[in-house]
Amino acid sequence: MQNSEQLQLFEDQPIRTAWDEEKVEWYFSVVDVVGVLTDQPDARHASTYWAVLKKRLKAEGTNELLTNCRQLKLKAADGKHRTTDVATTEQLLRIIQSIPSPKAEPLKLWLAQTGRERIDETLDPELIAERLVATYERRGYTREWINQRLQAISARKELTDEWQDRGIRSGNEFAILTDELTRAWSGMTTRQYKTMKGLKKESLRDNMSTTELVLNMLAETATKDISRTDKPETFDENRSVARRGGSVAAVAREALEQQTGRPVITAKNAAQLNHMVTAMIEASAAIEGTAEPQPTATEETLED
Repeated sequence: MQNSEQLQLFEDQPIRTAWDEEKVEWYFSVVDVVGVLTDQPDARHASTYWAVLKKRLKAEGTNELLTNCRQLKLKAADGKHRTTDVATTEQLLRIIQSIPSPKAEPLKLWLAQTGRERIDETLDPELIAERLVATYERRGYTREWINQRLQAISARKELTDEWQDRGIRSGNEFAILTDELTRAWSGMTTRQYKTMKGLKKESLRDNMSTTELVLNMLAETATKDISRTDKPETFDENRSVARRGGSVAAVAREALEQQTGRPVITAKNAAQLNHMVTAMIEASAAIEGTAEPQPTATEETLED
């Protein structure tokens, strides 16, 4: 089963999902859905509720439904991947019918919409970019940052494709190469970088400034280009290429810091960076407001 794990939100509550590329179908964490429907306080209580419900369904003779439910390793709250029951949209609809909840109908509509959106994106990849833009806009990112983030995603995909072509397969190998590249241009491993920004499970790239994103993208693009030229055959050779690609961005970083007199890398995370942008907009609006009423910060952002 070729699947890509993804966290999705229903009414701001996370539901773990996995997309099966071969079957063109979503698989949803049953425990997460049960937790949302029954307003459980945590995953442990949701698991207990599902265990009791599963026993009841078996007693009622719905063994076929439970037998067809798959199990996948999905990331838990502590960051570790653990085996959990997953179900297709059709299977979930049958499970939902067994749970009295005012959220049942809204969740059914959400399941239908989620499936339709992914199928539409398969037919038209531009919809993926539109969904990403909308998501980042809701989080308060600036348009400049969003445009750069989309380019960074494309650069990262090109690099990982190149690594796969060079025989890189395991997730641990990808992580090691990424660390080598990141350390070469920033002076820190990915974990050290996240710690500096006060991050735990959050995406490092989603918490970078525009300049940090640009330099990280330069490191990844340089690594890809060097790899295509040198065609490394072993893992150690790929590590060497990753360091060389990162060093290209390190040179650019040092040159920029010399010109500006201030460090490129910042300890600020996304919330702090976005707060700075909001503060600047509000300050500008307040100054101009001495002459005549100005639109709100939100309106200005939409009109830019």
